[in-house]
Amino acid sequence: MDPVPALDEPLKKVLGPATAKVMAEHLGLRTVGDLLHHYPRRYEERGQLTHLADLPMDEHVTVVAQVADARLHTFASSRAPRGKGQRLEVTITDGSGRLQLVFFGAGVHKPHKELLPGTRAMFAGKVSVFNRRLQLAHPAYELLRGDAEETVESWAGALIPIYPATAKLESWKVAKALQTVLPSAQEAADPLPEPLREGRGLVPLPEALLKIHRPHTKADIEDARARLKWDEAFVLQVALARRRYADAQLPAVPRRPRPDGILAAFDERLPFTLTEGQRKVSEEIFADLATDHPMHRLLQGEVGSGKTMVALRAMLAVVDAGGQAAMLAPTEVLAQQHHRSVTEMMGELAEGGMLGGADDATKVVLLTGSMGAAARRQALLDLATGEAGIVIGTHALIEDKVQFHDLGLVVVDEQHRFGVEQRDALRGKGKQPPHLLVMTATPIPRTVAMTVFGDLETSVLDQLPAGRSPIASHVVPAADKPHFLARAWERVREEVEKGHQAYVVCPRIGDEEDGAKAKKKSAEDEAEKRPPLAVLDTAEQLARGPLGGLRVEVLHGRMQPDDKDAVMRRFAAGEADVLVATTVIEVGVNVPNATVMVIMDADRFGVSQLHQLRGRVGRGSASGLCLLVTEMPEASAARQRLNAVASTLDGFELSRIDLEQRREGDVLGQAQSGTRSSLRVLAVIDDEEVIAEAREEATRVVAADPDLERLPALRTALDALLDEEREQYLEKG
Repeated sequence: MDPVPALDEPLKKVLGPATAKVMAEHLGLRTVGDLLHHYPRRYEERGQLTHLADLPMDEHVTVVAQVADARLHTFASSRAPRGKGQRLEVTITDGSGRLQLVFFGAGVHKPHKELLPGTRAMFAGKVSVFNRRLQLAHPAYELLRGDAEETVESWAGALIPIYPATAKLESWKVAKALQTVLPSAQEAADPLPEPLREGRGLVPLPEALLKIHRPHTKADIEDARARLKWDEAFVLQVALARRRYADAQLPAVPRRPRPDGILAAFDERLPFTLTEGQRKVSEEIFADLATDHPMHRLLQGEVGSGKTMVALRAMLAVVDAGGQAAMLAPTEVLAQQHHRSVTEMMGELAEGGMLGGADDATKVVLLTGSMGAAARRQALLDLATGEAGIVIGTHALIEDKVQFHDLGLVVVDEQHRFGVEQRDALRGKGKQPPHLLVMTATPIPRTVAMTVFGDLETSVLDQLPAGRSPIASHVVPAADKPHFLARAWERVREEVEKGHQAYVVCPRIGDEEDGAKAKKKSAEDEAEKRPPLAVLDTAEQLARGPLGGLRVEVLHGRMQPDDKDAVMRRFAAGEADVLVATTVIEVGVNVPNATVMVIMDADRFGVSQLHQLRGRVGRGSASGLCLLVTEMPEASAARQRLNAVASTLDGFELSRIDLEQRREGDVLGQAQSGTRSSLRVLAVIDDEEVIAEAREEATRVVAADPDLERLPALRTALDALLDEEREQYLEKG
């Protein structure tokens, strides 16, 4: 029997079809339980009013304020030519500022009677500007009378909850709907095991739901939030702990390197010593590879910390043990680049079966979608016979035709570019589940790693290899100080004269199809009137203007793969001075002679993306320079973001800033921003302790009772959290 039938009740039965439809369409709320978990965004106190002084533009707001003044004006218009048009202007105040409300036409009569000076009410509407003053046009409002029975009852206590709302459904309508369903909170089954709840002094779930929706004091809100944070953290960590537990039950072939095999031969040939971090992380990986259940490890590394070297040594260890290793890259440019750098690093060890190949050598093959038929046939044959110990490719590796002799390790580069289905398909190519190493150069704060990649063990590389140079970063405010931009192009010329090379990065390509998309987007986003700068236009302007006489080439995602590779080869060989590109160069491109990067419209890129791009320079012995060009005004949030990127090279610090600005998004869903979050009260950055403790508790609970047979309420909460899509996401994670 379902332990929480009352909470599964559809809202249309309880609130009626019209309200239920709006709640489902605009807020994603379908059941009584959904609505009970729709928590207030904040609370207003009757004695204290919202700060009208800092209302956000173009946002739907709810404010509590007092009417200071109300005036009815008549005017002539096309609809009312005889001066019979009516406009009601109401000024409200909260002590911090004043705000104008306007009502027109027939809509003036009710507010004219009700909104008298001294009246207090809640007002909801979209903030706009008229005559350089903030205003709400035709706001919805709810009077706050102390005497009317219904109002006192519905706004019980001094704290008024303000809910996430929409233009179709004001905060107080959400509050009224909640009053209707609140009695059902008593039937909420508590997912936290009793000993855990009592041991941490947390209130029971029904009490937490009552206190968050109808608090009498601020302490009530604190109690409720502390409890509900634990629910979110714990249920999520149980989902991940069960995933880890299930993985630990899978069989895998242990892969141990031979003391005199290809790995030992490779290490002997290395022209440099590994960093302490590379050695430590390699040992963690070798220990995992030697076990009889599959490794699931996330390797986080700062840009340029030598992750590829660590991954290559892991692949060679597997080849030593008689297995094969596959490396999955997100783009053809990157797959080709990895293939080039791996074969260069291995030298004759990559020439298995060829004249001049070393005794321990193996074959390293490349497999991408655009290869010629003959080369592809040969690569597939080498994989099926086991001749090739290492294969590097794009998602072409996942196709049905690709058969491995004995797949032992899958290395996935840049996790966030791959769908989990793709990782899963590649894992299915082994006779037994292969070991899995996921690499990311986007540093993730520890708590996010525990939440998003909670089913993977984490290793961190935070040292740069010896000989790497620091990168200086500066913001170039092109609109305020155009001469700064002119100086930026002079700096590029100076670097080229010293024998170095430069990147110029633009947000879009600039052929027609792309331009249409950009226009549409910029019209929607009024802060960005001008379409983003394009590679093709910028390259032409630079070659004709400030970089005239230099060898300027372009690179973007819609070029033919062979053309892209040819451009990258020419640039790597020093046959081009300046590469004007889109973000195709963001990941893994390695040209040590490139020392300067100019990022145009830098405000159009995310923090971690800018950090990734910047990591393409300063890869040799000469120091790197990154110039972030923007037209955004000094006080804007975009400029603050760019200043943060310019002020630190610490990717972990930047990822915290990035996360704080974007909010968490749905950490379970693949879209990492923007969608309605499954986390309502838990903040991934601020609640580090709760997440870490919840992970420990969850691991303990799952070890004792993997199927949660003794915890039916937790099982129910888990099912609710893991709707089908998220279940698959974790399944395949």
